[in-house]
Amino acid sequence: MSAFSGIIEYNMAKLTKKEIAQVAELARIAQTDDQLEDSVKDVSSILGFVESLQAIDTSGIKPSSQVTGLTDVWREDVVLRCELSRDELLANAPLTQDGYIKVKKVL
Repeated sequence: MSAFSGIIEYNMAKLTKKEIAQVAELARIAQTDDQLEDSVKDVSSILGFVESLQAIDTSGIKPSSQVTGLTDVWREDVVLRCELSRDELLANAPLTQDGYIKVKKVL
């Protein structure tokens, strides 16, 4: 049974089993023949749904990238004077070396 069997069937854009197998190989997704058949149906159904969305007239709709009305809150950076000495601050670090905080390599 397809993962998208509950979705209304649209005029599906038909993909071949070979095309789905190529995409699966590129994505390094191992699939059996049965899984490929299901993937053909599922992806074709999704593409068909997208085709139906493209048919909707949105000419009177203003483009938007955010619909909640939230905005970023910015504040100025303020440098505050610290009352602790460098040695007192370094004493709080788990590892130090030559007056610096030592951390694991991050690559």
